[in-house]
Amino acid sequence: MIAHGNNIKIFSGNSNPALAESIASALGLRLGNATVSTFSDGETSVSISETVRGSDVFLVQSTCVPVNDHLMELLIMIDCCRRASAGRITAVMPYFGYARQDRKSKARDPISAKLVADMIATAGADRVLTMDLHAAQIQGFFNIPVDNMHGSAVLIPALAEQFGVGRDDMVIVSPDLGSVNRARKFAEKLDLPLAIIDKRRPKANVSEVMNIIGDVRDKKVVIIDDLIDTAGTLCHAAEALVEKGGASEIYACATHGVLSGQAIELIEKSPIRELTILDNIPLQAEKRIPKIRTLSVAPVLAEAIARIYEERSVSPLFG
Repeated sequence: MIAHGNNIKIFSGNSNPALAESIASALGLRLGNATVSTFSDGETSVSISETVRGSDVFLVQSTCVPVNDHLMELLIMIDCCRRASAGRITAVMPYFGYARQDRKSKARDPISAKLVADMIATAGADRVLTMDLHAAQIQGFFNIPVDNMHGSAVLIPALAEQFGVGRDDMVIVSPDLGSVNRARKFAEKLDLPLAIIDKRRPKANVSEVMNIIGDVRDKKVVIIDDLIDTAGTLCHAAEALVEKGGASEIYACATHGVLSGQAIELIEKSPIRELTILDNIPLQAEKRIPKIRTLSVAPVLAEAIARIYEERSVSPLFG
């Protein structure tokens, strides 16, 4: 296997072609000619209509809904490029599905994130470029290099532009103890105090807020999370910040807007004024409401791809 391809090519599956097009455009490239479809029996069909022999190939595919279909598309695209003698294959996964199944929480649970990591490597990927893995240890599930970019590279500048830095009337809030490190980074960069919501989760997708650690009374607060799925945790946190903490205005931001189930309805009814998410998961038309603002991750991913292709360090992007 060639360690470095002799030219660069970007291809997209069906999960987020608009983002793939934006990434290619930011790199001054055209999107590669590939067709990903299904046979009449539902099997995935991949056809790449240009040579990739010796090329540095980047396959852009978020494993979002429908998760299994998009994962299968990615695996077959990787295999297709490997068998076509691509020089190096990088799976660009702006959203890594199955990331929340990263450990055994009870007896006989699978660790599906590890299984997916093995499948990607076995299919023939040489490295993975992703963003805000739900658990940092998932990088260790892979036997190939993984570059885990941070959504904060987009979100922090956007918040700084919107609200400014070092305000006395603003607080960054972590919605649970697991998100404290992420929220602390935002607080440090924006020179704002940090508050934490201590909650108990009685069962999956149900959260109960117990206590607010920190002063949010009469303050604007920004809730920081990596992923919003059903939005139950987010909306309960917002309600607690207003009812128990006395916060004046509630904003929120997250890297991954999964927004499944009744998420949109909950967000519309919540005290949240604005939710900012990134476009690594495409926002369907029926989910586009005035409260939701979407920012593009294309510039960050394009810069990471350029650095990988040119064999330059990616670590400066983490700062």
